Amino acid sequence: MATTPGRARPPAPARTQAEAEAADRLHSAAIHLLRRLRLQDAVSGISGPRLSALSVIVFVGPITLGALAAAEQVKAPTMTRLVQGLEGDGLVSRAVDPEDRRVVRVRATEKGRRLLLEGRDRRVRSLAERLVGLSPDELETLSRAAKIIERVIGGPDPEPAE
Repeated sequence: MATTPGRARPPAPARTQAEAEAADRLHSAAIHLLRRLRLQDAVSGISGPRLSALSVIVFVGPITLGALAAAEQVKAPTMTRLVQGLEGDGLVSRAVDPEDRRVVRVRATEKGRRLLLEGRDRRVRSLAERLVGLSPDELETLSRAAKIIERVIGGPDPEPAE
């Protein structure tokens, strides 16, 4: 099967029924968890795609539009519009790379960094509230599961999850 440039190959099929069932349950749980946590993002007043791009900018550091588009899996014109919106809101700025004056990098402003970190704190608090009442063993199991998930995806993201 041919792949589109810039797209990863589909994962190999599960070898066992246990792998397939675990993958199905994890997929469903991850989607439902993130949907619930994203409810906290409405407070920011910024769209999900803009918040996602801002997250990359904040946690990866100054980045080119092309690299940002690749990270967010969108085309350059889409990313240009997202960055223009973030710039208009005073959340990011563009600056010429001092080492290569042909390159422009997008960086978060202090306002953008603060907005993103406050949103992350809201999501983490919301998740922590959902964990109240779990036993110490259950909390340890979740901690171990998070480590396993990080290993499965190839290590922790360079940025905290949305």
